[in-house]
Amino acid sequence: MKNILFILSACLLIACGGSKKIVQNTTKPNTQNTTVSEEKEPLIEETKEEVVKETPQQPEVIEEKPITVTEAFNHQSWDVLLQKHVTPEGNVSYKGFIKDKALLRTYLKSLENTTPAETWSKEDKLAYWMNVYNAFTIKLIINNYPVKSIKNIKDPWDLRFFKIGSKWYTLNDIEHRILRKMEDPRIHFGINCASFSCPPLLNKAFTAENVDQELEKLAITFINDPKRNTLTTDKVQLSKIFSWFSKDFKTEGSLIDFLNKYAKVTVNQNAQKSYKKYNWTLNE
Repeated sequence: MKNILFILSACLLIACGGSKKIVQNTTKPNTQNTTVSEEKEPLIEETKEEVVKETPQQPEVIEEKPITVTEAFNHQSWDVLLQKHVTPEGNVSYKGFIKDKALLRTYLKSLENTTPAETWSKEDKLAYWMNVYNAFTIKLIINNYPVKSIKNIKDPWDLRFFKIGSKWYTLNDIEHRILRKMEDPRIHFGINCASFSCPPLLNKAFTAENVDQELEKLAITFINDPKRNTLTTDKVQLSKIFSWFSKDFKTEGSLIDFLNKYAKVTVNQNAQKSYKKYNWTLNE
């Protein structure tokens, strides 16, 4: 009996010990989890470092402002008249100028009351005197209108019919004693003698700002105009302007050299030269 009790006691002790181990094993993971949870450092959210890309610095763009030329004389009213009564081809409405005689008279009066000063630029003087020549040629024609040709007027270029300041002038005074002495042969393409064979009258006023550019255009247009000049490599038929004022076109070489500066064909130095008949019919 004692033996049985001893065996039962031993079994009971073994059973209790096993049960305790089971309980310990079951609770142990919880204990570990709690410990890990308490010891774990809080997560810090990683943020990607922003890469700032620097835009390459562009060079500063400086806007170029057009050069403004201060005009010594205001030719605006003459510009208005020319644009209104002269076509781009140079045909003139003398009847239109007669209708606008009051505005023309005002402009001519402003020319008469202003004598170019020594302080004026060459461009101002050039523009002024060419406008004088052209404006007073218009006046001469409308004073004698209707007329078929300027040559029907007695001594048109030697007629002393206008003054600048206190001095009376002729058209020849302006052309030969003032403009030609400025040593720019292109003036012969800018002044107009009211005839078809003359260089076409520009339908805008010359100004200090535009005079060089416009004379350059007029030279190209006139020299390459087959009605006024016929140019080939070995033969040229020229306007009589190149004969009457030949000296002016030879200041930097031969006449052929001057033509080749503007001609669309290259003319040989030994090209045969002749001159076209001049048409003095009124350019209207």
